[in-house]
Amino acid sequence: MSTEQNWAALGIDPEVPSIARVYNAFLGGTDNFPADRRVVEGISAAVPEMRTVATLNRAVLGRGVRFLVQQGVEQFLDLGSGLPTAENTHEVARAVNPGARVVYVDKDPLVAAHAGALISDDLTAMVTADLRSAGTVLAAPAVRRLIDFDSPVAVLLVGILHHLHDDEDPRGVVEAYLSAVPSGSYLFVSHFCDSGPEAREAEQKFLSLLGTGRFRTETEIGAFFNGLDLVEPGLVPTPLWHPDEPVAASLQVGDRLIWAGIARKP
Repeated sequence: MSTEQNWAALGIDPEVPSIARVYNAFLGGTDNFPADRRVVEGISAAVPEMRTVATLNRAVLGRGVRFLVQQGVEQFLDLGSGLPTAENTHEVARAVNPGARVVYVDKDPLVAAHAGALISDDLTAMVTADLRSAGTVLAAPAVRRLIDFDSPVAVLLVGILHHLHDDEDPRGVVEAYLSAVPSGSYLFVSHFCDSGPEAREAEQKFLSLLGTGRFRTETEIGAFFNGLDLVEPGLVPTPLWHPDEPVAASLQVGDRLIWAGIARKP
């Protein structure tokens, strides 16, 4: 078969950009196609800081996972996980707790292909599913095998909820997963934030070039944590969430375009 036929057999259309591959391109990865790179180029031409945003989001994922393992969480449901890169969730978690269990969920078949090559143990699994279908995800055999819903679970929605339109009820999606996990579980969210004119310009570019990418206000993002106990420092720009080193007193534009928070289910 030709390369095009191989992609088609996997359910991949190289001419249509995907969220996972665009994010990979923003990070400087190679698991993407010209269509994805054109999206990155178009957005970056208008808002050059978006490349910084991708890097900051990846960094806060690592810090957040380490924090959660330090709180005693041993199992992670990483929704909309994207393409594997450096310091993936299971690698970060295992560095602290070798017994940590991780299930990745993403609808992009290319993610499954790459994750399958990366996963080499019985404590990590990949589920190809649309995170909006919480019932399907929660009933997946790999989820039922690795996730004990009688013990605390970390529900990760890192850099993905902004790709759900308002009419797709992102809050309802979050609530569906939280209703399935017990007290003591955590929700970890990072999200594009409407922090100024640059954010609104970036949103227009994302929506026109990729079809998704909502920059919600701090209040709108905070609503995902309703009924939960936000851990310090609360919902903040990613550089301010448990930084590994001192942060400049004045944040740059790129520093404010994505915010993150972790909250505990009482």
